[in-house]
Amino acid sequence: NVEAFAQRETIWDLFRNVDDPNRTVEVNKYIWAAAQEVLDFLPLETADPFSGVLAYGYGTPPGGGPAYRATVYVQDPALDARSLNLALATRAGPVTPATSRAVEDAILTRARQLRLRDGRL
Repeated sequence: NVEAFAQRETIWDLFRNVDDPNRTVEVNKYIWAAAQEVLDFLPLETADPFSGVLAYGYGTPPGGGPAYRATVYVQDPALDARSLNLALATRAGPVTPATSRAVEDAILTRARQLRLRDGRL
């Protein structure tokens, strides 16, 4: 429906599941927003809410340390750990599983906080 598509005002309107599934976003909006907040020190290169992919370039975290780059894949509308896939690397290669898990945990924790703030339990 072209009319419904034209009435959208913000990118967040895409997350409402009221249209044709070929035009709506099938990712969790809280994980999507949380990933952007947690990884805000990285330059965002690509954001595609239809496929659920956020691609970041190299950036140094606050406080210094090695430069990281990340690709986030939000693959499901559920607020669940299985909905999030993260590829995190330094210039020397992939990070340790513990580092990747810590960033995933930070994203999921922030996503839960955003959901609680919305009051949509």
